[in-house]
Amino acid sequence: MQSIISLLTNDIFFWMAWVIIPLIMEIIPGFLGIFILIKKRLVYKEDAVLTYCPDITLIIPVYNSSDSLWACLESVDKSTYPNKNISLILVDNGSRDNSFEIFVEYQKTHLDMNAKWLNSKQGKSKALNMALFNSEGKYIIHIDSDGILHPDALMNMVRRFESNDNIHCMTGAVLTNPDMIKDEKNLFMRFIQKTEFYEYAQAFLAGRNYEAELNSIFTLSGAFSAFRKSTILKTQLYNTETVCEDTQVTFQIRYLLKKRIDICENALFFVDPIDSINRLYVQRQRWQRGEIEVIHMFPDRKGGVASVLTNFMSRVLIYDHTFAFPRMIWYFALICLAFIGYPFRYIGISLILIYVMYVLSAFLYYIHVCIYLSWDRPLKRFYAWKIGYILVLPLFNFMVYWFRFAGIINSIKGTSTWRTRGFDEEIKVCREIISADFNFLKTAIDKVKKNIYESDEEKTTTK
Repeated sequence: MQSIISLLTNDIFFWMAWVIIPLIMEIIPGFLGIFILIKKRLVYKEDAVLTYCPDITLIIPVYNSSDSLWACLESVDKSTYPNKNISLILVDNGSRDNSFEIFVEYQKTHLDMNAKWLNSKQGKSKALNMALFNSEGKYIIHIDSDGILHPDALMNMVRRFESNDNIHCMTGAVLTNPDMIKDEKNLFMRFIQKTEFYEYAQAFLAGRNYEAELNSIFTLSGAFSAFRKSTILKTQLYNTETVCEDTQVTFQIRYLLKKRIDICENALFFVDPIDSINRLYVQRQRWQRGEIEVIHMFPDRKGGVASVLTNFMSRVLIYDHTFAFPRMIWYFALICLAFIGYPFRYIGISLILIYVMYVLSAFLYYIHVCIYLSWDRPLKRFYAWKIGYILVLPLFNFMVYWFRFAGIINSIKGTSTWRTRGFDEEIKVCREIISADFNFLKTAIDKVKKNIYESDEEKTTTK
């Protein structure tokens, strides 16, 4: 034990520079989240039971959604919120499948639902803006067509609005669908999907509740978000110049309208889990590119060290971007250190410490999520019984880090587009580049060999 302590104190700067990142960014928020939980229980009043249900509009963007649209619409019908107070607007962005036929069939079998279909072929942002101008009621709620609502989600969302006049917009809590995870036949993908479920649960139920206290929620999730109609119509609406229009409108509300961004932690929306690593790669790249694009649209002039404490955008930039390149260099440096005689125990201890700290962070968030899900016993049981996945979560996040890092690189060298190359396409491009580089080298070597051969021939002929 004494030798280990001596080892750590002698080379403290070697590993402390990287242990400090999970300490500040993960461990401290994990402990502070406990105080937020206590505050929510002791200070915040419980949402009042509605004496009446105000009219709301539910906007669902549609694009080739035939596989999931019926289940999405059925979840609205099964909601505890009265159908007579819901106005459904499905806005189609040029689908090429039979999504419209599914909508027509739904109308025939659900005569009590007020549902409209709008066509737009000018991109998702303009489709959403068209729906906004056709909306009715007091609140506007967005959900994606590839997910389903928890039966109490709409009711809990409206109750939170009605109980708090100072709340103007909220994100719901987005989780992957547990039933689809149970039905997954591929064992490896089921393992990845369960880890992804943990990631979503901790990000929304623990992470965003912490961020909401600091008014630093980065995105009103496009999958499930809600606005007072009087608030969303005061913005510049959805922007067409970014792949993350939901993040851009979030920044408008925070910086242009000076309103808080909140979360309704008991309003749940279940999205499809990833079905391949390729899809995960594309998804995280798109999120990363959108984050960079929106930050550039809202430059913050408050710089300096103090801004890290006072401004959440500075923290996001430092954690997601400024640290990204040093982290990459450090990972490769570890390999190099191993080959130049640096003690393996230094490298091993530093990696173990970092891993343990990330597991500790995941465990703290695990406790938070269990408490937040206490109102839904089956869902809490599904989450709580898989505690072992907190050991895998740091490795999953490490993989996602490289996917997001690729998003940073591609955002520097490419233009904004919804079409993002998949992992298999990136590998193909890398092979082509490497092949071209080696072909160039081979051509150069052949050219040198040819010159030498011709020179030798000339000498032989002269003799």
